[in-house]
Amino acid sequence: MTVLMVLDALISIALVLVILGQEAKSGGMGGMDGGSDAVFSGKARGMDALLARLTVILAVMFAVITLIIAKLSM
Repeated sequence: MTVLMVLDALISIALVLVILGQEAKSGGMGGMDGGSDAVFSGKARGMDALLARLTVILAVMFAVITLIIAKLSM
C-alpha cells in the first residue's frame, strides 16, 4: 500500500511538470468565445506531441493507481 502511495505521489509530480512544460496553445480563456479556433487546430509536433502523449499516459496511470488505493483502503 505504501509503495502505491509513493508511486502515486511521484506520478502526480511528474504530471504537473509535464503539464507545465507544454507550450500554450491559445490566449487562455479568451479563446473560449469561439472567435479563435487555435485550441483545436493543427497537430502537435516534436516535443509538444511527446509531452501531450506523456500527459495522457501519466493521467491514466494516476487515475488507475488512485482507484486501486481507494479500493484497498475500504
